[in-house]
Amino acid sequence: MVFAREKHIKFFKRFLDLLPARLSKADSTRLSIAFFAISGLEVLNALDEINSETKKDICNWIYSLQILPSEDGNCEKCGFQGSDTFNVLCDQYKETCNKAYANGHLAMTYTGLASLITLGDDLSRVNRKAVTQGVRALQQIDGSFCGTLMGSENDMRFVYCACCICYILQDWSGMDIDKTVSYITKSMSYDYGFGQGPYLESHGGVTYCAVASLTLMGKLYSELSEKQIEGLKRWAIMRQISGFQGRANKPEDTCYSFWVGATLKMLNFFEMVDYNENRSFIMTTQDNLTGGFAKWKDSEPDPLHTYLGINGLSFIGEEGLLEVDPALNISVRATKYLHKLQQSWNN
Repeated sequence: MVFAREKHIKFFKRFLDLLPARLSKADSTRLSIAFFAISGLEVLNALDEINSETKKDICNWIYSLQILPSEDGNCEKCGFQGSDTFNVLCDQYKETCNKAYANGHLAMTYTGLASLITLGDDLSRVNRKAVTQGVRALQQIDGSFCGTLMGSENDMRFVYCACCICYILQDWSGMDIDKTVSYITKSMSYDYGFGQGPYLESHGGVTYCAVASLTLMGKLYSELSEKQIEGLKRWAIMRQISGFQGRANKPEDTCYSFWVGATLKMLNFFEMVDYNENRSFIMTTQDNLTGGFAKWKDSEPDPLHTYLGINGLSFIGEEGLLEVDPALNISVRATKYLHKLQQSWNN
């Protein structure tokens, strides 16, 4: 099947213009949807189809979502929130809303920073110290992280987001690294995959978050034994059926071509993947009419599965796609730009 590049470009551009009614419930995570569209266009090597003024407007919108320190200098709520709907509410109900709704969220902070980098912003308007302190405020006693002070689960997803933020900002004071590593290593299951916490079932997306977090901290091979690494490789490669599944005895799902594929990339074991089978499955989920990829065949495409499906195709060398950084989940080109920014901060 032919990869419908132009239709995928149009698909992502539509999501940068507006959210369809069916996704109104996702308004509070609008920033993450923008990330999928922006990074998706980047991996498609089509980000320049967005003109410079529009890129500036998007960057300004992202910065409008930044929660800055309170008047007394408290940074516990700092970071990025997912939607400007909260800002509108706060304009209407200033006396009660500022405290109730203006909170950073780890996933939104990560996707906000990643989007700014991909768009070529220099991060000069990011209050890096405040963001880092906001991350620190979300770490729990066991080393895990909550998503927000508003109340959320604490698990491996937010450990990963915290690690990405600290890596991007080059400031690991946002966490107790020893506690974070302990939480990750204790979450390895009997089958050498990782669960959301200790004694929980191994899962492809969670395993990705654990392996990527250790990779970003530079601790993947120092904290896991050779036996654990080999067991992890086996667990991950066994997730390929045609495409990849997230758990044993579950159907394949487009997104795991990235979650599990990226895990194998970081473990230097991706060459064991059956490229043809993987591509064949991903392409069955492509919508040849509207563009985009779905979770499964004959399902409706969405930005997340489209972006992760394209990344999975990038891993197997699909023509016309940029290389993807498996740990940060952005293009290698964007990662190189980030490293240049970081060098300028150190000079």
